Amino acid sequence: MLNQDKNWRLSKDFKREKFCFLIGVNNWAIELQKEEFQLLYLLLVKINKELREISKHLMDEESVTLEIENLPWYLELKGNKKDWNLRLVFDSQEQTRSFEMYWPIPIAKTLFYEIKNMWESMD
Repeated sequence: MLNQDKNWRLSKDFKREKFCFLIGVNNWAIELQKEEFQLLYLLLVKINKELREISKHLMDEESVTLEIENLPWYLELKGNKKDWNLRLVFDSQEQTRSFEMYWPIPIAKTLFYEIKNMWESMD
């Protein structure tokens, strides 16, 4: 289990089989399947790449909003080129469950990097 801050949690436990990843922020947590977590990872990398590209053309105080959707995920990044938050919506295509997550500044950036590191360390 990875728990570097009292305001967020991230863990993987393949013994749990179906729901083997957990993401928690403040007073809530959600469990994800490996495929759901992988797609989230890919979308986070994509939206971060878009932010880096746009940031080259932004002044520090300019705000930015980026959206990306690849069902079952929808991600919305809001902030500026240095600090941003994320709203994530999951709408199961199998109609098993749906949920919304909000990652505030600075948790969003920290969780992005921790998810990226976790996924890439499994290769």
